[in-house]
Amino acid sequence: MALYLFLVTVGDQQGLSYYSDRSLGSTLSMNLLSLDKSRSELIQAQLIAYRKPLYQVLSLEPPKRVRTSADGPVAVGQILKQLAGGRL
Repeated sequence: MALYLFLVTVGDQQGLSYYSDRSLGSTLSMNLLSLDKSRSELIQAQLIAYRKPLYQVLSLEPPKRVRTSADGPVAVGQILKQLAGGRL
């Protein structure tokens, strides 16, 4: 949990941040084994993505369904309204 809260706090607008294992371990007072375990749990829970040394905190919101041409013709205004939270 400490790793997740730290990454949420330091991430940019896209949830991106980069820290070395050594820096994270020192900041969070975690040994490397605990850090690796925490990171693996967050990845499995799909809360973060990681490619050394880049972390990304992932969205907690489910993706919105947008009507597509497979559903039939859809006006651009309707798509924008739907994305904004309105109903068609």
